[in-house]
Amino acid sequence: MTVATMKVFQSVLWMVWLCGFLLIAVSFYATTQMLPSTSQYSINLFINRCFTDSRGPKITIFAAPKPFAGSVGKRQALALRSWLGLSADISVVLFSQDPSVFSFAGALGPRVLVEPNIDFTFLGSPFFHSMVARSQASISDISVLVDPDVILLPDLISTLNHASKLDHDWLLVASSINLSYFPFHMDTDGKHWLSGNGKRVRTAKLQAFLARKWQWEQCEEKMLMAWNNGDMPLHNGVLPPFLYGKGIHNRWIINEAMSSDFRFVFDSSWTVLNFYREDLDHGSYQSIGGSNVPDIEKGSWENDGNSHLGAIYGSLYFHEANYSNMVKLVHCGGHYGFLNTVEDIVFPLGSRRNKNFLNCVDAIKSQDRTKECSVKDQLKPSTSLSLPFSLEELLSVRADENKTIVLATAGFSYKDMLMSWVCRLRQLHISNFLVCALDRETYEFSVLQGLPVFKDSFAPNDISFDDCHFGTECFQRVTKVKSRVVLQILKMGYNVLLSDVDVYWFKNPMPLLNSFGPSVLVAQSDEFNITGPINLPRKLNSGFYYAHSDVSTIAALEKIVKHAAKSNLSEQPSFYETLCGVGGSNRVGDYRCLEPQTNLVVHFLDRKLFPNGAYQGLWDEKDVKTTCMEKGCFILHNNWISGRRKKLERQVLSGLWEYDISTRMCIKSWQKTKSISYF
Repeated sequence: MTVATMKVFQSVLWMVWLCGFLLIAVSFYATTQMLPSTSQYSINLFINRCFTDSRGPKITIFAAPKPFAGSVGKRQALALRSWLGLSADISVVLFSQDPSVFSFAGALGPRVLVEPNIDFTFLGSPFFHSMVARSQASISDISVLVDPDVILLPDLISTLNHASKLDHDWLLVASSINLSYFPFHMDTDGKHWLSGNGKRVRTAKLQAFLARKWQWEQCEEKMLMAWNNGDMPLHNGVLPPFLYGKGIHNRWIINEAMSSDFRFVFDSSWTVLNFYREDLDHGSYQSIGGSNVPDIEKGSWENDGNSHLGAIYGSLYFHEANYSNMVKLVHCGGHYGFLNTVEDIVFPLGSRRNKNFLNCVDAIKSQDRTKECSVKDQLKPSTSLSLPFSLEELLSVRADENKTIVLATAGFSYKDMLMSWVCRLRQLHISNFLVCALDRETYEFSVLQGLPVFKDSFAPNDISFDDCHFGTECFQRVTKVKSRVVLQILKMGYNVLLSDVDVYWFKNPMPLLNSFGPSVLVAQSDEFNITGPINLPRKLNSGFYYAHSDVSTIAALEKIVKHAAKSNLSEQPSFYETLCGVGGSNRVGDYRCLEPQTNLVVHFLDRKLFPNGAYQGLWDEKDVKTTCMEKGCFILHNNWISGRRKKLERQVLSGLWEYDISTRMCIKSWQKTKSISYF
């Protein structure tokens, strides 16, 4: 028995003894004299807390539904109505970005809210660690996390009411029963269950039906979890970025909670009967251009990712808890109690241990059909992760209505800056981005973070972690990858906005950039002088530019790639000398160039709107974000600084950072703490 379990049991016995003693004392004392009002109030308040506290806890149910369509939508709708019918005080929060979920929730009134502000993959699958974090940030007394098609019965409320009186932080788990047949249906109000003849069915009859069907196999994917929002975390360490509904994460979090011993963990499957109807149509979270995605087995790579994370995080791979030994909450004759099956000990709650209660517990134990199983064979610490999509398939899914893609390239040393860049684009509701990984480590990291990523087969293999900044040989080799990939995508018929990951976006620049039209390459200027021309030699910044997929642009990019291949410098000088001529011979005015062979116009962007890292000393401002927003900046480039660490430090300390590296989540407004552990 764990330390937390012993503490709870000791507290329960102490409370029962003390409440009983006080009841006797109050009864005896009341026969002799009236108590002073203050003393009477204090004792009655304590007794009420022991037995008759009518103030139920605030409960919020959290779930991540799939789009409300077809049979999946009908099952989810039925489940949601069962939740709302439990109590008028129940609140529901649905994690989704799908319009059908917003529409459905809006018709149910203010008790149902949609929370789109968690992390999702590019295919729309929610991240389990982000769901849990958002649930823990709730102001409710108790958070319940349940699958969106699981039907709940009133025994959940009574169980949570009793659990809320425990004086130790706790985590409750309950298996979800898979039914192929359920002979009852819900009335139109969502408050009562009816039989085939239309008569109301008592809750006890529903429970009896489910009890006959119940058999918990510990590896079941669907499971209800509930916890009080107390001071203690659910478990030690970091909850990895599991994809919700793709296996392992329920088993992992229970294993870590039991191992950490921060909370009293108990199985309430006997007191919280819940079920779902299995259906051949499992549905999908994907809500973006589904017809364009190839008809292949997409789920396997998501399950592989969870299996990999379950093996490398926490203790599950090395020490798997015996779940059949978990303390169980039982309900007999109107009374609750904890059952330790290992030591065969019963601890009643709020009542004395009597023969009828013990006989009832013995009957429950004899009907226990719990099956233990192991998930260790599902854990894959060394699995190779990859998306089942080609570059062409990713482009067809991710491009916007103008066939435009925002492209970023990154190596492993800049993976966190990549994620901060991605998180910022998500905040701006920009979804048409792709990531080109320069190495295998970045590729697999991006897969686990739910990014649309591909790997360039021609990228150098020996990219330095700390010594690949501007001016280094590594930087020169890496930058040449970008122009090759951009050319490849242009030839496939897509426009490209290339953005380095050290470019912070304040607002969406694509409508403005697209307005320049075809045969115009729009690029940031690297000129730092406040006055004078901005198209001087080698002032074209190839870390932020917009290229149309047209004949002139493709021909010009081919010339750039050929020039860069023969150069010992980075690709940036190749851009300028190819397009603007050696020494700026192709300059037109102070902010344009004209490449004579392809007739491509190069337009240098206004630095007030697209400032580089040296312009007007913006990075030295006390409040960089406010200053740039007031000036109307679209972006701010974190260049003109040498070294990866200095670049990271400047961006993090300036407040232009959107990724929590400790939790591997985008920073959200609902987070209680925003921990950045770089410096």
